[in-house]
Amino acid sequence: MRKLCLTILTVCLLAVMTVSASAQTKIVSVDMKKLFDSYWKTKQAQSALESRLTELRKEIKDMTDGLEKTQNEYKQLLDQATDQAISPDEREKRKQSAGDKAKEMSNSKIALDQFQRQAEAQLADQKQRMSSNITTEIRNVVTAQAKASGATVVLNANITDIIVFTDPATDITDNVLKQLNAGAPIDVTKPVAGLPLNISTKAP
Repeated sequence: MRKLCLTILTVCLLAVMTVSASAQTKIVSVDMKKLFDSYWKTKQAQSALESRLTELRKEIKDMTDGLEKTQNEYKQLLDQATDQAISPDEREKRKQSAGDKAKEMSNSKIALDQFQRQAEAQLADQKQRMSSNITTEIRNVVTAQAKASGATVVLNANITDIIVFTDPATDITDNVLKQLNAGAPIDVTKPVAGLPLNISTKAP
């Protein structure tokens, strides 16, 4: 993916260089990663995902605790089914109950695994949609500011393999960020650690 991005950027730069001499080209740069990480909606999205992650982990823990309880009951019934202090008829009943408990345990394990897979898929989809929407908003603001400044090309300064040097005067990152965070309803100084995904909980 990175090689593809570099190839596309290279093609774009070559296209700019082949523009007729009569056409005036103004190039500005912007750090898309900094904008994404510092945008208040990214922080809000992270908070929402973390809250959902906490809820899912609690549900998984409850299901795991229930499975552990069923396993303990199954082991107890197995022990009772071989306890010579209990009558043969009662041992047979405990054996049958152990069989029923084994089925219950198997169904609980299947349900837990299925719930965890679905939860991870839903969280990943929610993260992808949030990231896509936020990136689109940022691009729209970058485009608007670039047009307003008369720029014809905007380079992503975060791709350092292609962009070796940019004049700070051509970097519109801070201006875009100021516009994005204008009137932010949350603390924008809190760093973003990355949108969470992992909800793995070891099942017994």
